[in-house]
Amino acid sequence: MPQAIRRIVTGHDAQGRSNITFVGDAPNVLDSAAWPGSRVTEIWVTEEIPVDNTGLVDRGARPIRHDPTPGGTIFRVVEIPPESKTTIDTAAAFAELGSARVPTAEDSAKHASMHATDSVDYLVVISGEMHMIMEDGEMLLRPGDCIVQRGTKHAWSNRGQVPCVMAAILVDAHPAA
Repeated sequence: MPQAIRRIVTGHDAQGRSNITFVGDAPNVLDSAAWPGSRVTEIWVTEEIPVDNTGLVDRGARPIRHDPTPGGTIFRVVEIPPESKTTIDTAAAFAELGSARVPTAEDSAKHASMHATDSVDYLVVISGEMHMIMEDGEMLLRPGDCIVQRGTKHAWSNRGQVPCVMAAILVDAHPAA
């Protein structure tokens, strides 16, 4: 059963004093029909640099999409089920997320979800294990591992028996290739 992610967002009151603006389970969740057992929980999104830290709008409450907008960022938590317990409809999964960079037939020969992004992604494995597959090699990731994904072609392969949960921050970037 995918876990709820508790989110605490700070802000400012009418007098400019700091406060806790939002607290509770993050409400923006996508349980993928195309990849049963996977879940994306959107925590916060920005669409400009520098970021505007004023206002009371919940920036995590917008349609979930794979990639940040130009000049934007995404903070999310991703849960990926074991491959032995599910199958992925790659085209449908990427379509659900409105991804700009869909895996090609050539990419899919290495892994069904092999893709590149136009972002630099900072990830931390929270629980479970995951194999990060690259065009040249792969790496087993464990809890506490930190990854800097720099617009490279990659795929995630959970070969374990329990879901892998990762926190991810995506920052818009120029395409690397």
